[in-house]
Amino acid sequence: MSNTIIRLPEQNSITLVGRLTRDPEMRFTGKGQAMCRFDIAVNRRYKDATGNWQDDVSYIPVVVWGEPANRCGERLKKGMPVHVEGRLQSRQWETKEGQKRTTLEVVARRVQFLSRVSSESEGEGGGESTETASAPVPAAATTATDEEEIPF
Repeated sequence: MSNTIIRLPEQNSITLVGRLTRDPEMRFTGKGQAMCRFDIAVNRRYKDATGNWQDDVSYIPVVVWGEPANRCGERLKKGMPVHVEGRLQSRQWETKEGQKRTTLEVVARRVQFLSRVSSESEGEGGGESTETASAPVPAAATTATDEEEIPF
């Protein structure tokens, strides 16, 4: 048996389309960095063993940083469809009662709004439009931060 080392490429990429389950929540770090949090519902429809259609819904937490976070906080509302591109990140914390918690969330690098964004400055017209909120993820979102910098 040989001692061959297999190198696996590192890839952490996710693309989701879903609808917001609640209005976005905006927060700011102590240094003024914007952060927007929202959850999306992602549906999967399938036939069960008896041939009946079933719906399976997953609720996915999403975090957006920087200027895209500001745009998401200003324009997104509960029920709006979005296309999210980003990476998965796990976080651990301890509650005030001392319980350890872990969560898996999407850190978005791009959020595309899939429905018309209502604004009084828009002209009349029908049809769907899209808008994108994207930017490089800041270093603060990609590295461990001091606990006082975490806005929750």
